[in-house]
Amino acid sequence: MFKKFISGIMCLAMVVSLAACSDSKTSSDSVTLGEDSSSSASSAVKKNDSSEGPVITESDEIYNFTEPVEGEKVAVLDIEGYGQVKIKLFPEQCPKGVENFENLINSGYYDGLTFHRVIKDFMIQGGDPTGTGGGGQSIWGKGFAQEINTGLRHFSGAVSYATARDKLNGSQFFIVTGLTNIDSDHFDSLQTQYNKSYSDEVKELYYEKGGYPFLDGDYEVFGQVFEGLDICFEIASVATDSSDKPTDEVVINYARMEEYKK
Repeated sequence: MFKKFISGIMCLAMVVSLAACSDSKTSSDSVTLGEDSSSSASSAVKKNDSSEGPVITESDEIYNFTEPVEGEKVAVLDIEGYGQVKIKLFPEQCPKGVENFENLINSGYYDGLTFHRVIKDFMIQGGDPTGTGGGGQSIWGKGFAQEINTGLRHFSGAVSYATARDKLNGSQFFIVTGLTNIDSDHFDSLQTQYNKSYSDEVKELYYEKGGYPFLDGDYEVFGQVFEGLDICFEIASVATDSSDKPTDEVVINYARMEEYKK
């Protein structure tokens, strides 16, 4: 019982902290972008998009581990001193989320930004030009509604949007490293304390792949790391200060969209 209670409290603390790190200051009229990023942001901004509530799509299929096909566009993050992380995107399941991410990448928005928040056994977070967790904007200049597809889960390597308190997406994203020792007690705790239920298939994948199941249904997964996940785990283990900011900057040299080649 004690183990279940602690597990639940840790989940809640992590998620509350995640939401707080990108608060309501993400709106375009209250965020001051860094000098190098402001021109990129303005060139990426499109006409306003809807900021209604989340769109939830039920799916019996799990998409996270679908292999990219020859010629498919994938995202590549080149991280200084670490190497490249390659991400498969899911435009059919998350059209606006992927459109936003791709356009920000193509505009150079993420070039030179840092992973400003890192928590071991949880995630690494970036995409904020201010490096504080309170900045950034979407290509529409304001937050946009989440597209939550139950076929995309927060397994290790999942790429998801960090939201403001209004639960809208912007430019900040996180890559799940997560827990690697998930067992049945973990799911029992989530069911008992938060009424979150998971199919046997999903449970088995979490047992095998690791991740952070508590986030499912609350954040939009729009991509999955298929190469360089070891780099994400390495970054998740760096020394940080009291606000979870790496003591030595972890810099995204550049982000690019490339055609996948086997």
